[in-house]
Amino acid sequence: MRYIWVIRHAKSADGDKDHARPLNKRGQEDAVRMQAWYAARNHPAEWVWASSAVRAQQTAESVAAGFGARLVTEPDLYLSGAETLLDCLRGTPEEIQSVAVVAHNPGLTYLVNLLGVDNVTDNLPTLGSALFATENSWSNLAFGVNHFISLNTPKSIGAPD
Repeated sequence: MRYIWVIRHAKSADGDKDHARPLNKRGQEDAVRMQAWYAARNHPAEWVWASSAVRAQQTAESVAAGFGARLVTEPDLYLSGAETLLDCLRGTPEEIQSVAVVAHNPGLTYLVNLLGVDNVTDNLPTLGSALFATENSWSNLAFGVNHFISLNTPKSIGAPD
């Protein structure tokens, strides 16, 4: 069995240049809380794919630190759709047993709902982390055949509003 973590970036600051927006104070605090939560999870990601946007990079650094994973930036993940996200996941080295992808909505919500057999959420919230299991190799990863395990957020793990 292999595992897929689908993670939306943490809450970001407002700004005119979307790609350059950093995390805001809440996003930074949530990232710290979730980092500790990731460190205690079963099936920790060994490889973290991340969008090149600043807010995604800052989130992915925290995610990778929590899991003890290698962080790999993929510029095509910036505002990508579910197909591009799936193609990226298919590029995960086969020796990896658990992978994470940190990117943006609406693509991540679509990905979460397409990976398994049922819709999981209407909107993957900031720092929402969905976990799936798959029996497929990474290169054969497909929509509609993976097993949804859980969806967690900073709020659901006890982080303050």
